[in-house]
Amino acid sequence: MTVDSLNGLKSKQNYASARKIPFDLGKKMPPAKKGKTKAPKATESIQSSVKTNNYPSCLRSVSPSSVAITIHAKPGSKIASITDFGDDALGVQIDAPAKDGEANAALLDYMSSVLGVKRRQVSIGSGSKSRGKVVIVEEVSLQSVFDALNKALTCE
Repeated sequence: MTVDSLNGLKSKQNYASARKIPFDLGKKMPPAKKGKTKAPKATESIQSSVKTNNYPSCLRSVSPSSVAITIHAKPGSKIASITDFGDDALGVQIDAPAKDGEANAALLDYMSSVLGVKRRQVSIGSGSKSRGKVVIVEEVSLQSVFDALNKALTCE
């Protein structure tokens, strides 16, 4: 049956009879059949296995060999140190003032020394003019970054 022929039908009863559907206003429709439950998809099992690693959400893998770290920078302190390792952001005190990019350069130097990577592997992904920053570390694993940050937090 075409759309044009359906447009010519004026009432629900005519439509139902044209489609060979039983039409009775007094009857209720039977409940929908419940099908078998479907097995979880492969992507769901991968996501659940990733969640079991229990990394804080401030650390995330952005490519197979890069890690993004959400940082709350606190410029102008006496010494550079990690203040807190929360779920939302890594708190880092910077021993440089927040002017002319000095605090950003000091942050990248400090993060490269804490993580044990070369300075060229660390860059600011976003937030170069705010305290909330995303630092990208290349050629490292999420586990190695997590371990290095935990070690730096417990040593200080």
